[in-house]
Amino acid sequence: MLRRALPALLALSVVATLAACTPTIGVEAADDAANPVCAEVMLALPDQLADDLPKAKTDSQATAAWGAPGAAVTLRCGVTPPGPSADCQRVESPAGTVDWIVATDGEGTWRFTTYGREPAVEVVVPPAVTRDHSTAFVADLTQAVNHVEQTRECT
Repeated sequence: MLRRALPALLALSVVATLAACTPTIGVEAADDAANPVCAEVMLALPDQLADDLPKAKTDSQATAAWGAPGAAVTLRCGVTPPGPSADCQRVESPAGTVDWIVATDGEGTWRFTTYGREPAVEVVVPPAVTRDHSTAFVADLTQAVNHVEQTRECT
């Protein structure tokens, strides 16, 4: 009986070891991360952004990441909704439309925060990603973000 169980135990050991090696990306939870709507957003997120940014593990509630540590797109649900801004841009996709406040820090990091939705969703795209990708993949998040009701629009 031990002879038959040994291969299964070895396979389980290998799977556990590989899972332990998967890097976890640190993303700070937003103040309203426990909002139930954020759970709906998290469940609807895509497994991949662009063609080569796979979803990664994160260490906080209502957060997600795609890519590798140090070069990952991060998302936080439950951030404070921003007020009106001239930097509001409407992004349309087959899944619908999302209004985003778009900002850059001047060093290549882009920040997209949903406008007119509470709780708000924030996406941060570091320079390591924008070197090889446009930020057009934020449209891939529309289906998930649309779980948060839109109450205002860009003007």
